[in-house]
Amino acid sequence: MDALVMCGGRGTRLDAEVEKPLVAVGDVPMVDRVRAALDASRVGAVHAVVSPHTPATRDHLRAAGVPVVETSGEGYVADLTAALDRVGRPALTVAADLPLLAAPVVDIVLDGHGATDDDSLTAAVPVALKRRLGVSVDTTLDREGRTLAPTGCNVVDGAGDEIHVVEDPRLAVNVNRPSDLQVAEALA
Repeated sequence: MDALVMCGGRGTRLDAEVEKPLVAVGDVPMVDRVRAALDASRVGAVHAVVSPHTPATRDHLRAAGVPVVETSGEGYVADLTAALDRVGRPALTVAADLPLLAAPVVDIVLDGHGATDDDSLTAAVPVALKRRLGVSVDTTLDREGRTLAPTGCNVVDGAGDEIHVVEDPRLAVNVNRPSDLQVAEALA
């Protein structure tokens, strides 16, 4: 299965001096950290999904030899749909703002998809884990009495959607705000 690194958003909540995927954690741009985790995992080819909002990210990735899928920048769903039309399904999708991602965690998500009978899979972490780490929580899901947060690491496949709970801090830190960046820097 191929992977799509979603790196076309504006990143307005982070208020950084560079495009969000290029924000460094431990002197390494977040998108490069995500790519390294994917390259060391069981995924096939890694494609970067960019938009007109991220021209410096596009140039950075092209210079590194990463296949780039250019989208309209009309929003996450529209960009994802355009990328899936080009790359196909199933595909692992990963937000470029997961700087602590590691290959073993990617493989756990892939294993979770293997148990879903071709449904799509949303990897989620307990909100309590995000709160313990001190990172922001923007979206929640309630499943079986637990409050969960989507991680930005998913498998898009069939029509169904399974939730796969992964209790790992490396999936819990999405850098959306300056305070999230401070936590990522401390944990990296």
